[in-house]
Amino acid sequence: MPIHNADIAKRFEEFADLLEIKGDNPFRIRAYRNAARVVEDLPHELAGMVEEVKDLTELPGIGKDLAEKIEEIVTTGSAQALEKLRKDLPPHITDLLNIPGLGPKRVRTIYTDLNVGDLDALKKAAEDGKISTLPGLGKKTEEQILEAIKAHADTSRRFLRTSVVTYAEALVAYLKKLKALKRITIAGSYRRGQETIGDLDILAVAKDAKPVMKRFVEYDEVADVLAHGEKKSSVVLLSGVQVDLRVVPERSYGAALHYFTGSKAHNIALRKLAQQKKWKLNEYGLFDGEAAVAGKTEEEVYKALDLPFIPPELRENRGEIEAAGKGKLPKLIELKDIRGNLHTHTKWSDGRNSVREMAEAAAEAGHDYIAITDHSKRLTVANGLDEDRLVQQMEEIDEINGSIKGITILKGMEVDILDDGELDIDDSLLKLLDVVIISVHSKFNLPSDKQTERIIRAMDNPWVTFLAHPTGRYLLSRPPYPVDVPRLIEHAKQRGIFLELNASHERLDLNDTYCQHARDAGVKITINTDAHSIPDMAQMRAGIAQARRGWVEKKDVINTRTLPQLRKLLQSTRGR
Repeated sequence: MPIHNADIAKRFEEFADLLEIKGDNPFRIRAYRNAARVVEDLPHELAGMVEEVKDLTELPGIGKDLAEKIEEIVTTGSAQALEKLRKDLPPHITDLLNIPGLGPKRVRTIYTDLNVGDLDALKKAAEDGKISTLPGLGKKTEEQILEAIKAHADTSRRFLRTSVVTYAEALVAYLKKLKALKRITIAGSYRRGQETIGDLDILAVAKDAKPVMKRFVEYDEVADVLAHGEKKSSVVLLSGVQVDLRVVPERSYGAALHYFTGSKAHNIALRKLAQQKKWKLNEYGLFDGEAAVAGKTEEEVYKALDLPFIPPELRENRGEIEAAGKGKLPKLIELKDIRGNLHTHTKWSDGRNSVREMAEAAAEAGHDYIAITDHSKRLTVANGLDEDRLVQQMEEIDEINGSIKGITILKGMEVDILDDGELDIDDSLLKLLDVVIISVHSKFNLPSDKQTERIIRAMDNPWVTFLAHPTGRYLLSRPPYPVDVPRLIEHAKQRGIFLELNASHERLDLNDTYCQHARDAGVKITINTDAHSIPDMAQMRAGIAQARRGWVEKKDVINTRTLPQLRKLLQSTRGR
């Protein structure tokens, strides 16, 4: 069975979770979490490096012990140390960590005192009022746990799109080796760039469907074959993702691709346009009676309905058909439009690379500038910088700037918003920075009005550049904190500052609808990776997909500007 980077990362995350529940050494736990992020973001497969006997310790954050475990996982599918940890604890105890408010310490308390080791037992304990009897866990927490368990059940069959990319691309590459295959595309929510997906829909055109279906169900990463037909088959991969493959006639490929890409609401709206012409649109084509009008390509279908091609990311029936009819579709941003990254971390706080290494990687990626924005002192868990260390970092940036060809390093900081809306670093230093990011890392459970007022007060600081990850969510694990985002957007407009679309695949915060809201309000955004390592910089691609779903154009994003243009924009926020 091939082992992908995502598989190795999952095992390292499980190592960290189990060790943390056991109360192990925090440095050891952090090493596994860091390694998981490094592995997941690598542009090449580690299995290939193992096969070629490459030195894995050359990778950032990978020492001898971790390298040996990678080799063991690649060759055996697991690691003996992980198997031992699994035996020491209930098999589903890490599921409890997916419930907001339950960190490893609380999970350890619940397990030790109540012998609760899975979600079913947790739900029963909460319903019986046992959780609230534990130290540090009151009635309110118990109620929140029950709500979170219900929400978790609603999302448990969904996957982060970025975590599925490796499996999807590997499967398509495997199928493409078949000579009978003429065309193949992944459709569905995956093609629309949604943050999370439930399953994969793949469409293909082939000279003969039978060998395609045979090869598909015989794929060595298939865990279960749900159906094996002549033109459609369904399987579940070892990763848990269900995949449906359909082979369609070439004359219907465009219509089928449109139909299975969705969304359902977009398809219904387009079918109504066809009905106005007395035509019928379905997955087989666009028909006038029995006569085929279009169907071979998507462009052909849209053109027959007097519309230009509508990019898949916009197909949510949120005004795209009307905009297309008026010739007012946005010219969506592309990855090549990005000129720099304004939110990155280094070894000064919780990053894994030095300032120089991050800058060199940005230059190699073709960027013109990079902002170094390490955490401020309040975030002690991230080794946040106090005023003295910030001054030292600024001096280091001055020393490095100009020594790396093609890149300018901007001085910045991600400053914590304190409980009362004040900022974590004195204004006398903030005004010396090029980029001042503000963000919430605590008090997530404040009522919406108090959370909103807290953030607005922070936005009023005269040296703020932009608000980072405005809703604080982690996809599929932590919901957004209660906050009035439209009010934040309006305040950003009044203040003349910006909002971030955090491209970290776990965040993608702002969501697509808020991106569109900000764009319509005239509030510019910045798309940043929040990179804590060099591989994290590749997550910009996920941010671009999210921005495209939010109708965002190049002109709406500040880090598409040249450095002189950017400096002018940054300066416009200063001292207000």
